[in-house]
Amino acid sequence: MTRLALRVLAAVLAASVFLVDVLTPLEGAVAVFYVAVVLIAAMVSRLDLLIASGASAALAALAYVGMHGFEHVGSPTLRLFVSFSAIGVVTFLALQNQIATERLIEQAQLLDLSHDMIFVRDGAGTIKFWNGGAEKSYGWTKDAAIGRNADRLLGTEYPTGRSEVEGELLRAGQWEGMLRQQTKDGAAIVVESRWVLQRDRQGRPHAVLETHRDVTEREASHLALAQSERRYRRMFDGSRVGLLQEDWSAVREALQSVSANGAGDLASYLKQNPDFVDRMRAEVRIVDVNPAFLELAAAESPSAVAQHFDDLLSETGQTFDEALLAFARGDSSIEGETAILTLDGRRVPVMFGLTFPAPEEGSDGEVLAFVIDVTERKDAENALLAAQAELAHASRVATLGELTASIAHEVNQPLAAIVTNGEAARRWLRRDVPDLGEVSSALTRAIEEGKRASAIVSRIRSFLTKGPLRRDPLQLSELIQDAMILVERELAKSRVILQVRADQNLPDVIGDRVQLQQVLVNLLVNGAQAMAGQDGPRRMTIRAVAERADRVAVVVEDTGPGIVEADMERLFQPFYTTKQQGMGMGLAICRSTIEAHGGRLTVASRPGEGARFTFTLPVA
Repeated sequence: MTRLALRVLAAVLAASVFLVDVLTPLEGAVAVFYVAVVLIAAMVSRLDLLIASGASAALAALAYVGMHGFEHVGSPTLRLFVSFSAIGVVTFLALQNQIATERLIEQAQLLDLSHDMIFVRDGAGTIKFWNGGAEKSYGWTKDAAIGRNADRLLGTEYPTGRSEVEGELLRAGQWEGMLRQQTKDGAAIVVESRWVLQRDRQGRPHAVLETHRDVTEREASHLALAQSERRYRRMFDGSRVGLLQEDWSAVREALQSVSANGAGDLASYLKQNPDFVDRMRAEVRIVDVNPAFLELAAAESPSAVAQHFDDLLSETGQTFDEALLAFARGDSSIEGETAILTLDGRRVPVMFGLTFPAPEEGSDGEVLAFVIDVTERKDAENALLAAQAELAHASRVATLGELTASIAHEVNQPLAAIVTNGEAARRWLRRDVPDLGEVSSALTRAIEEGKRASAIVSRIRSFLTKGPLRRDPLQLSELIQDAMILVERELAKSRVILQVRADQNLPDVIGDRVQLQQVLVNLLVNGAQAMAGQDGPRRMTIRAVAERADRVAVVVEDTGPGIVEADMERLFQPFYTTKQQGMGMGLAICRSTIEAHGGRLTVASRPGEGARFTFTLPVA
């Protein structure tokens, strides 16, 4: 209705000017009043402006022709020219004003579309413009905000005094900083604020454009991150576990280069290129260490170990190679045991763990390592192993005590044969014509029986030997044969039939001959004693099979009464025994011995169906 009213008003005014110009005897430039028609049309649209301008010029020309014709040239012609000029100038200026107004409207619309809070205020702080982002974030509409004081409306809190901020704005023409403000519902927000000073043509401050961005969540996240960093730092410095922050960026680049050059199997590449592993050790850079690690490494300050990662590693072991492989595979962590060399020359056994960055983290090479001094644990393990060795030795002595009759029989046989052959040789010598051939044969047999007696004594002595755990390649067939000889008499006394079934081409195992003999002897003696009082068949079987490529299994079975379920759970506990005269240490020692060799000892049994003991050993 407003646009229509303006158009009607312009038309009425144009008609009035035309009638006055034509019907009255006024000699003035009445047509100049068409300028008012143009200005009214300019308030409607650009098209209306152009139509009004053209119509006004046409009406002025029509009035001139109607009153003066085409032949009269004089002052009326000059007045017509002045009217045309006034209409043209006003039309041009109105068009420029429309263009400028449209541009301002577009800019204001863009400001309204912005998610940032934007408003314009004068020097006194009174709000002149308030965009849609400000409405949405602060909660006040344009009508409610315009004309209000910005600081009082928003409860603005400045990082410094308001006068200092205004002074910086006047000096530099702009200011940036963080402000705390309040929304309409009373919620406190943190905004990132930018102010720009607008000046008039005389250079005097005219207005201030303020753009605000709500960074409350970002500041909260930053605060939480800072608190997390402080907690991490306190944990890092306060931990009694040695912690290191390491940079493996150069290692990652080197591994990627190796992979790009066609090294398919990295493990084989590392074995074939030990110099590469040494170079990678030197590439690892220590970024930070905590006080616990400084104490462990006998260092006075972090700078003392910052460039000495390679010097801290022991030369022996494959732990760094394994860490490189885990890092290249993208594993999240790796744990193990190694030794470090302290700055004062000591070699300290440690348990370590490394946490690696995820592959999607790109070139990030930050690795966190923890190191625990296990010297006391190693000492305790060594003491435990020594105690176990003592106990195992005592058990072997006790076992040989049980096998006294068998040992005496074994030793007595070759001794009796030596005496017999010696007497025979003497009789052959006492003949009138000594038979030297028979003498030689008798002496040869005596020597062989002496060697046999010596071998029996050697086996008994080796069985009684006390010493640390050995790691020697052993043939299972020889190991089983030696154990059978030691218990042969005991098995015969109990009327037990022993069968041995071993796969052909069994690989050698790794272990201590004496301790593994003790395991077999204990299992065989236990089986024989379990079957000693039964009327049924008394058979024992030893089977040796290749369980896996890296494991060999030995199975000892008997046809005895078996083991009741109540005893199965406690069978391997120290000092638990089902024998009246037993110590309860045999099976406990057997299990600890097998586990010390890297294997397992298990039992399966059903009452009345015998027992089956199985132990595994690593392949040499």
